[in-house]
Amino acid sequence: MASSSSSKIVIVGAGSGGGAVLARALSTKLPSAKITLINPLPYAISRPTLPRMTVSDQNDLFDTALMPYDKLFANPNGTFVQGLVEIIKPAAKGGSVVLASGQELPYDILVLAPGSIWEGPLDFPTDPDAVKAFLSESRARFSKAQKIVLAGGGAVGIEYAGEIKDIWPNKEVTIVHGDKLLFNPAYPDGFRKGMEKSLRDRGVSIILNDFLDDIPAPGPANIKTRNGHSIDADLVVTTRGPRPNTEFVARSLGADTLDERGQIKVTKTLQLINHPNIFAIGDAINTVEQKQVMKAMAHSGIVAGNIIATVSGKGLKPYKGSPEMIIVTNGKNGGKAYMGILWGLTFGDWFARMIKSKTLMVPMARSGLGLS
Repeated sequence: MASSSSSKIVIVGAGSGGGAVLARALSTKLPSAKITLINPLPYAISRPTLPRMTVSDQNDLFDTALMPYDKLFANPNGTFVQGLVEIIKPAAKGGSVVLASGQELPYDILVLAPGSIWEGPLDFPTDPDAVKAFLSESRARFSKAQKIVLAGGGAVGIEYAGEIKDIWPNKEVTIVHGDKLLFNPAYPDGFRKGMEKSLRDRGVSIILNDFLDDIPAPGPANIKTRNGHSIDADLVVTTRGPRPNTEFVARSLGADTLDERGQIKVTKTLQLINHPNIFAIGDAINTVEQKQVMKAMAHSGIVAGNIIATVSGKGLKPYKGSPEMIIVTNGKNGGKAYMGILWGLTFGDWFARMIKSKTLMVPMARSGLGLS
């Protein structure tokens, strides 16, 4: 391994909770290393803002939630490269990544933070020139529709329902969810039932233990659920969970690098099996926990320390996980929170509004990237 004075560290993926946070930390703690951060877009997206941003231009977040990397690096040892990684080329020592443009970047240590691939209005384009049109089209679809069906009742579907009801209280909103309660069993039933009640109180219809197998094109349609429910809709939006953005990893390092869900298999120290100079963080790794920004930030902290230990010839520390916590908005003024500490703590509208609902944590995300 190269010494810290000449180590080339390449980070693939620059999410505001993962790769970008790690790049900033390494820029501070390894000022003589050469750090390269690669991302298709020239800014990080604060993903918790997207249900609000893609529904309407009211309280538009475009100028604050798309966060440039121009102040990311604390020292002049960091470089941002806009591009898409096509291939990883590991070698006996180090290796390189090849971008879609053909540019090849060598590394001593590689960190994979590729995130997830979403569907529907969360499927943000990777072409910066297409972003404004994408947002305009999404907002127009929500504005025109009177009867909206959300396919998936996890945090994303719930937050979309709340945003729609904030702006258009009289629109018909229906959530179709495949479990007995909203969310998933990572959270206690009381929390899940409380969220259901708060949505129903706002006029949101909820169909549980059922699925939408097909998502029709926007426009009037009568849709049938798997269990035979008939729903009239003007717009059906997929709000299901994403899939890991890891095709390039399997193509480069072999299919056995991933588990059956397409997640990157990592050791306790968040290194790839058989590739000790490659680390991985964020949504795309196979740690048994919910996929959240705060978890990616915890991964970044462990990997930052382990990279410093690697270049210093010291021992690495394992990632031990963290308690499950979630704050889910129900529009700008409500929501619920659960914290898996002590006996399990649940908080209501006032807490969600104070911590997340009003600002969607944009100031915190910007601060983490060196922005005001």
